[in-house]
Amino acid sequence: MNKNFFKAIPCGETLPVNNIHAVSVSMPNIQDVIDYEEQTPEILGKIKSGYPRFILHPYLKQLGLFIKKKYKISNEYEVVVLSSKKAVELISDKYFIHNKIEIDEPFGVILVQNGTSQLQKVLMYIQHVGCNLSSRLAQDYLFEQGQISSIYKEELEDKKTAKDIIINTLAKAYSQKKENICLAPSGMNAIYSVVRGLNSIQSHNGRDILVQFGWLYLDTMNIVNHHNVLQKVFPDILNLDLLEEYLEEYGLKVSAIITEIPTNPLLKSLDIKRLRKLCDKYNIPLVVDTTFATPYNLDLKDYADIFVESLTKFACGNADVLMGAIILNTKHKLSHMNLEFFKHCESVYIKDIQRLALEIKDYKKRVKIISSNTKQVVKYLKTCSYIDEVFYCLSEKNKENYSQTMIDDNSYTGIISVTFKKPIKEIYDKLNFAKGPSLGTEFTLLMPYTYLAHYDLIVSKKGNEFLKKIDLPIDLIRISVGIEPFEEIINEFKKLEKI
Repeated sequence: MNKNFFKAIPCGETLPVNNIHAVSVSMPNIQDVIDYEEQTPEILGKIKSGYPRFILHPYLKQLGLFIKKKYKISNEYEVVVLSSKKAVELISDKYFIHNKIEIDEPFGVILVQNGTSQLQKVLMYIQHVGCNLSSRLAQDYLFEQGQISSIYKEELEDKKTAKDIIINTLAKAYSQKKENICLAPSGMNAIYSVVRGLNSIQSHNGRDILVQFGWLYLDTMNIVNHHNVLQKVFPDILNLDLLEEYLEEYGLKVSAIITEIPTNPLLKSLDIKRLRKLCDKYNIPLVVDTTFATPYNLDLKDYADIFVESLTKFACGNADVLMGAIILNTKHKLSHMNLEFFKHCESVYIKDIQRLALEIKDYKKRVKIISSNTKQVVKYLKTCSYIDEVFYCLSEKNKENYSQTMIDDNSYTGIISVTFKKPIKEIYDKLNFAKGPSLGTEFTLLMPYTYLAHYDLIVSKKGNEFLKKIDLPIDLIRISVGIEPFEEIINEFKKLEKI
């Protein structure tokens, strides 16, 4: 067996390596992560790009500077580029921003006054809503304007067939009609669009409470915070009794229930059949984020009204396209209202569609290999003396509460979360897997989840107390299992037996 199958990747290198459109970035040591969260000058000099909703892509930085020069914009303003003119209107209305000059470009441009708190608010809102400009669009524009000398070479599907390939693949995977599927430039933009659609549909019915069931991914919750005056959070996805009690009093005021199956990062799974019955009893739409489950591991078409998936993850597999999808379930009552949900989505740049169309052809095959590998890795990790807890879909801890139908008895979602009996630095720094944000990649990818998603909670006493309350370990490492030979993945973990 080759002991050097996995190679250390320097801090700041793109993941995948040498790909200008990569959506992840290498952070090989815990100190790199801490420095990134604390924005130290040293780390900012190394990390040139990263997850596009969190770190401004270098082409977008260059484009902003070019627009500033082209339109002779005063240094009093910061130029922020957006996915569309529609996004400009959205943010202008929310933050009362009015551009002082007319800007005619194939993307959105907004001017935000420097020296105010407004800029940070705008950037956070863009992150949550997912209306970032495509790096491929920025690249093509800069090339046409003579600002860069070349276009990154990559294989793309034909323009004429690309979108159909993606839509047809999703329609078949989810057993839905093609007209009930809409692409968005990110998973967050897809969720945002669903929340906007639900607001407009349900508000006239007096339903103004959106229920978040489970401790959802951070930005999912932030979207809800932006767009629902009333909301209710049930952090414990295994406690349906609490939800049932709440619905007995407020069920007819609830606009929707949104959840993840399984949850990120602890891989908990709810009793979906019981939840569906509660939704039917009170006529509540159920929105399910299926990014972890994928349509190939869990069969949820009898339960959810709306599926939302981040195609950036398993559907892409290569971490080089940012995209999402809304899938309305034909079996349920909202499917005929597709326009109400889809009209809020930002358009997707054609080259992103072409790239994903090529990658999504291997979606099912990729998921099956990852699922098989995950089973073997879980089996190994459960025998390790240095492991404290192993969290995975269908773990023994959750099994009695889990009543979903697996498509295959041997299916494992491709994520494992682990806590260790040793300090996280000794574990994380020792391993040579790719390490950084995102998941669903064909290469095994590790992420110190709580450090990257909730660092603000780690560094305060109140935050630590809250993490304990929601049972989210500080030193948790999330493993996105790849398609490498599972023996090689396990062999890399065996390094830890010697420390």
